[in-house]
Amino acid sequence: MRFSVIIPVYNRPGEVEELLQSLADQEYDDFEVIVVEDGSKVPCSEVVNKFASRLKIQYFFKENTGPGLTRNYGAERAKGEFLIFFDSDCIIPNNYFTRVEEELTAEYVDFFGGPDATHPSFTDVQKAIGYSMTSFFTTGGIRGGRVKLERFTPRSFNMGINAEVFHSVGGFSNMRFGEDVDLSLRLFEMGFRSRLFPKAFVYHKRRTDFRKFFKQVFNSGMARINLSIIHRNSLKLVHLLPSGFVFVMSVAVLLSWAYPVISIFPLLYSIAIMFDSLLKGNSLTVALLSVVAAWVQLYGYGLGFTYALWLWVVHGKRPNGAFTKNFYR
Repeated sequence: MRFSVIIPVYNRPGEVEELLQSLADQEYDDFEVIVVEDGSKVPCSEVVNKFASRLKIQYFFKENTGPGLTRNYGAERAKGEFLIFFDSDCIIPNNYFTRVEEELTAEYVDFFGGPDATHPSFTDVQKAIGYSMTSFFTTGGIRGGRVKLERFTPRSFNMGINAEVFHSVGGFSNMRFGEDVDLSLRLFEMGFRSRLFPKAFVYHKRRTDFRKFFKQVFNSGMARINLSIIHRNSLKLVHLLPSGFVFVMSVAVLLSWAYPVISIFPLLYSIAIMFDSLLKGNSLTVALLSVVAAWVQLYGYGLGFTYALWLWVVHGKRPNGAFTKNFYR
């Protein structure tokens, strides 16, 4: 078996059906699919059974342990030379594996990742969040863009790794947030090579509203401090930018009451986001929502980062993330 696709799931049967349908439509077929239910109250076993005749598929149900250990559970049962990890809220273009094979043939690497895109069927809010998570203006391009401020680090929504390499480093850790970045950093530290496969993209839904999106990025900000504690040299300038954004923009908004001219800075940033989103082919509605998504993302991440730093420096507590009961929501 060339590839083993591993999908951790928690209470998302509808999304799993879309994902499995996209896998069944692939033009390449040398892969198996392993769906691991992470203690769901709304299981997707009936959905998986629908594809038993169209995919080489296995289904497992286990107690809830979080996404990293759930992926490890699937990896232990995989037969493929390469493990491919997708989130359950992804839709896979039908030429995905063809593109991966082309990249591996052109230049072999031990692990890799691809970017994400928004599907036409996504809601306007999902498209706005998708823009925000991939825009140079918000992330510095670190999530798969060609222009970036940091080396590309594969994320588990679209990540491939040689199975022997995966097992040699012990797979994912038990971190509930940032576990995919932790794995990538450990692989880098061990000398394994990675590369962005720009044409091997997936359609990634992400969160469905701004409240859930805030929780997600807040946890990501907290996870970055945790990662910097574990990996001493992993914290880069780009990771500090959201916290700097929160401080500068908050001061600008407060001072604008006394000095209205200062309000031009948050206004100009918002206009830049809106026009960039429009230039990327989004509608005016999505462009306006992109402004909201960008502010939610930067404030959520920046506040999470600052809160975790406070816990670590002032209270000596290792930050493990907030909203843990709603991790998947």
